[in-house]
Amino acid sequence: MQDIQSLFSRIQDAKRQQKEIRKSYKSAVEGVLEYQEIQEKMKSFRERKKRIEQTIKEQFSSELIKLEDLKIDIESDVQVLTDVAIAKITKGESIEVTDEHQNEYEPIFSVKFKKIG
Repeated sequence: MQDIQSLFSRIQDAKRQQKEIRKSYKSAVEGVLEYQEIQEKMKSFRERKKRIEQTIKEQFSSELIKLEDLKIDIESDVQVLTDVAIAKITKGESIEVTDEHQNEYEPIFSVKFKKIG
């Protein structure tokens, strides 16, 4: 098995290379006049789209409030589900979850690293 630090360093290096290539590509694309013209047109279309969406949002205000409430409920329930699953796994119990179509689901855990300080 590889050393965690060397893997982490390799990932960081690859991310730096990605950033440099993206920056170079963006610079090249922005140098094309046709691209700049299309960007301006897109900005105009986005503004028109926002105005239309705002009008529709005003008509659907109660539904959008309910949608936001459902989003909060789902986030809360997912957190409770996660807590229950972790508790069961740490006790050595198995977890079985199925949906309305009898599809089975299993928990998946991931590890992320967060910069300290």
